[in-house]
Amino acid sequence: MLRVRDLRVSYGVPGGRFAAVDGISFEVGRAEALALIGESGSGKSTIALSLLRLLPEDAHASGRVELLGEDLLELPEASLSRVRGSSIAMVFHDPLAALNPVMRIGAQIAEALRAHARLDRRVAAATALDLLQTVGLAPQTAKRYAHELSGGMRQRALIAVALACGPSLLVADEPTSALDAVTQRNIAALFRKVRRERGIGLILATHDLELAAELCDRIAVLYAGRIVERGAVSDLLSKPRHPYTAALLRSVPPGLGGPRVRLVPVPGSPPPSWARPSGCAFRDRCSRALPDCAAAEPELTGSDGREVACFHPVEAA
Repeated sequence: MLRVRDLRVSYGVPGGRFAAVDGISFEVGRAEALALIGESGSGKSTIALSLLRLLPEDAHASGRVELLGEDLLELPEASLSRVRGSSIAMVFHDPLAALNPVMRIGAQIAEALRAHARLDRRVAAATALDLLQTVGLAPQTAKRYAHELSGGMRQRALIAVALACGPSLLVADEPTSALDAVTQRNIAALFRKVRRERGIGLILATHDLELAAELCDRIAVLYAGRIVERGAVSDLLSKPRHPYTAALLRSVPPGLGGPRVRLVPVPGSPPPSWARPSGCAFRDRCSRALPDCAAAEPELTGSDGREVACFHPVEAA
């Protein structure tokens, strides 16, 4: 359904440009869910925004982003407006900023229906009420403004807006990062329900490995704007091959009732996009780094859907 090839996104800075995303390629099949995992600054949100061409004006994206055969990076704005919402939709990480503060929630959902599905005002309003019930909100929520809702209710309302026109693919950028633990679980359950009932594909940009394991089929681990490891959820989380993936897993606390373990933080900080080191970008933080890691950048290679970009990967356990 979605095929991304050699996606590169750069931003302008005084004295030149820097690449926030550097040659990313991946595919998402129909009704499949892919998680983009990584620390802040790894390029997750930039990739998510570039799929719908919602990047800032100073950003430049190249490569190919083919959705159902159409290259979204080459579409004229009028055609892109037709695709956004109807074929691909986005759930932003900050619903209070994404929702219109001077429009009632029901009107915002109806607006999408009238723009893409060409429904008249009365039918759109009735359909908006149905969508609110789909995401677990009471019908009276339609008459309220975003600031009158809790964080979880706002996120549900934003999901209703995204689902309004029946998109084939949903892009969710850190959809639970600003929510408490209980609300996070509720939103995760809502995503599972929507995927099961509607057969929608999902791209989930998150730093939450537990959420990725719960919602997704495959994981792509990002570091410094590139994919360093990719594979099926169960295989990648149980047998990480890239030292960065293994380090991320060591820093995740066990769930309630799990064994007591000492958490090991990932040492150091990711390099800024405008000052990547030569060779492997992770080498300055990696306990397995050797001199050859500075000489060249490792390519993402592998077979059977399991790929890693590392000269000295972790031995399979």
